[in-house]
Formats: sequence, C-alpha cells, structure tokens
Amino acid sequence: MPRDKRAPSLAVSSLPVLVLIGLLASSVYLFGDGSSGGPNQIALMLAAGVGIVLGLRLGFSWKELEQGIVHGISLSMAAVLILLVVGSLIGTWILGGVVPTMIYYGLKILSPSIFYAAACVICCLVSLATGSSWTTASTIGIALVGIATAQDLSLGMTAGAIISGAYFGDKMSPLSDTTNLAPAMAGTDLFTHIRHMMWTTTPSILLAIAGFVVAGFLGKRPENAQNLDEILGTLDASFRISPWMLLPALLVLVLVVRKMPAFPALLIGALVGGVFAVLFQQATVLALVGASDLPRGVLLLKGVWISLFDGFRLESGNAALDELLSRGGMASMLNTIWLILSAMMFGAVLETTGMLERIAGSILSLVRGTGSLIAATLGTALGMNVLASDQYIAIVLPGRMFRAEFARRGLHPKNLSRALEDAGTLTSALVPWNTCGAFMAQTLGVATFAYLPYCFFNLLNPLVSAAYGFTGFTIAKLDDSEREPD
Repeated sequence: MPRDKRAPSLAVSSLPVLVLIGLLASSVYLFGDGSSGGPNQIALMLAAGVGIVLGLRLGFSWKELEQGIVHGISLSMAAVLILLVVGSLIGTWILGGVVPTMIYYGLKILSPSIFYAAACVICCLVSLATGSSWTTASTIGIALVGIATAQDLSLGMTAGAIISGAYFGDKMSPLSDTTNLAPAMAGTDLFTHIRHMMWTTTPSILLAIAGFVVAGFLGKRPENAQNLDEILGTLDASFRISPWMLLPALLVLVLVVRKMPAFPALLIGALVGGVFAVLFQQATVLALVGASDLPRGVLLLKGVWISLFDGFRLESGNAALDELLSRGGMASMLNTIWLILSAMMFGAVLETTGMLERIAGSILSLVRGTGSLIAATLGTALGMNVLASDQYIAIVLPGRMFRAEFARRGLHPKNLSRALEDAGTLTSALVPWNTCGAFMAQTLGVATFAYLPYCFFNLLNPLVSAAYGFTGFTIAKLDDSEREPD
C-alpha cells in the first residue's frame, strides 16, 4: 500500500539548512582554505543525511528518496562532462603554447593600471559573443590570471573582473542557455527579456568597470620589472610563441558563436591544442614525457595523452611560472566534481521531500507590495543557488513559484524573468559548492571567497534590481489585453 506522506513544516524544512550552515562554518574554521578539498563535501552529505532521516519520518520511502537523489545528480551531468573536458583543454592549451602565448602578449600589452577594467571588458565581449561564462573563464580567463600572476596583481580582483565580464555575457547574450531559460519560465519572449534586462544590467556593469578602473589606479604598483622580463624570457625559452598559437582559442570562439554546444566545442579545442603541441612544441612535449626508448612519434602522442588526463608540468626554474603553468588535466577536476555531486545530493533531498518548496512558500507569505515581491524573487533565487547548488534550479523553481503571483498583481512577466537572471544567474558563481562557483574556483585557481568581494557586477546587479522594485522604476504593468481572464 502507498505510504501517507506529511507536508514538512517550516521548522522541519529549515533543520537540514541549519545543520549545513553549522557544518560549513565548522569546516571553514577547522580547515580554512582547504575546506573545499573534502570537508565541505562531507558537510553537504551529512546535511543531506539529516534531510533523508526527516524525509523517512514524513512518510517517504528510501526508494523514493534514492530516485530523487539520482535524478538531482543527473541534472549536473552536463556540467560534470564540461568540467572534465575543460581540464583536458587547460592541459593541452598549456602544452600546445596557446595559454603561454596569451600570457606573453598580454604582459606586453596590458598596463597594470588598466588591467582589471580591461580584463572585465574583454570578458564582456567574449561572453557576449559566445553566451557562455564557462567558456570565457576557461579560455581568456586562465590567460588573464596568468598575466596578473606575472605582474604581481591581485588574483582575487582579477578573478572578480573575469567573472563580472563573463557573467555579463552569460546574462545578456541570446546564445546563453540561462537567457533563454528565464523568459520561458516567466512567460515572455527572449528579446523582450533582454531589452528589459538592459535597465538593470547597464548601470551595474558600468559601475563595476568604474570600480575596476579605480582599483587599478589605486592599487599597489608592481615592483618586479626585472622579474617580468625574466618571465617573458622563460616563456620564450620554454615554448614557441607566435600569433599562430592563438588559432585554437579562435576556433573555439567561432564554434560557440555558431551555436555548437559547449562540450563538443571545448573537446575539439582540447584536441586541436594537442595537435598544436605535436606540430609546434615538440621539445616541450618530450620534456614532459621524460627520457624513453620509445620512438619519437610515440613519445609525442604519450605527452599529449598525459596532458589530457593529468595536465602539464613545467620545470623552468622560475617558481612563479612553474606554479602557474603546472595544471590542467581531467584529474584536476575530480575534487570539484565530488563537491558538485555532494551539493546536488543535498538539494535533491530537500526538493524531493518538499522542504525546498516549503521554505520558498514561507517567503511568498511575507510579500506585500511589488518591491517585496521582487525582493522575494531575488532572495529565493539566491537561496536556491545556496541550497540546490545549481543556477538552473535557481531560475526554474522561483519562476514556477512566482509566475502566478506576478500575473495576479498585473505585473508583466518580463519583470519576473529579469529578476530571475539578476539573482539566479549572477549569484551562482558566488557560492563555493554551487556548480558555477566550484567551476570558477577550479578553473581560475582562485578560491570563491577570495574573489567574491571583487565580483562587482554580480554583487551590484541584484541590489539595483531590488531598488527598481521598491521605487517602481521600469516595473512594467500588463495591458488589459495581456491579462489572463479570471
């Protein structure tokens, strides 16, 4: 016979969240920067365990909970596959001279005083063209981090500038999946959604760029000109530097602009990087493999193969450059994948048992006016990024919850779709255990809490959106012809 299930109370629904907050705080206190290397994963799984016990007491069977967990984890599989291929791409692009060439020319062109602002603008343009924050960070982003490292600039500020620019395009490009998902959930069309977002996005990105300009001019001046020359010389000695080495990056950008999905585009980029390593960086490949009696062609193949699964290791004698370029490979992403799977397990338990919906419903009960409705939408999207660890859930669930309420109040659905992106898309990279936060931290090599204060665009945009809600500025009403009949 089917088991009777009870709806969770707010107190019961909040318990796993409170346990998770306590465990994550303990993890950071005990392990510091190493908390994402395993302790946070354990915290997420233990909190999920609390949710499972509560779910069983509410009348759910283990089979139902298990199916919910499997379904929740399956939602992250696309992200996991992209993470793996990005690891390979980083490895072959370093071995093939793509990343070293980007760093080399970037060091010659970008002045430290304008570096942060330039990094943000460059990433804005690339992400707008590709529609992908992940592609932007894993291509242009890693080169910009390399330039910042060589110039002794703040890596947290650099990552903040990269992420601000990357998420501008992720939010505004018609090629972006979230930009298409939000209007679909709210009940409006794509270009109406994009035009309406310009009201909150434009001032936010301009303020962010202004902040990076100020940071660049007020920040400390690099005192390592000699070291910079040494880095340039080491790059030139370790790799063949040429504008031709940038072709794999250009190829990936063209493929994504032509609407090829991210996974095959990045995989092609990784393989082309390996081909470039064999054609142009043979000495570097052979140095990676080490001495062997195998034929030269076999050694070159082995070197590319190593870079795909285990990344690249540089031993140039320059400690800073060796640390910067010794990275990549699928294996380097396994810890991040563990974090994502643990987070998705926790979110799936809360969603399956109805706890997630109960928490969100309690927020809706506090809504009085338009301002509080917009703020509730923004807060719920942020909360879903924290609890469900996935930006798609942070768009879909609040969109599903608040759509009827927006219509009941005579508000155009483009207000809802804008709010979903202003918080759901932009705050995802600010949560360490969210798929986006984990990806950015691993790809850029900068901890989430280190770059979070400098993600000016991601922090400002939800605040601007909330301010518009309370003042009524650009809040569009439904025409009589657009209202649904009672």
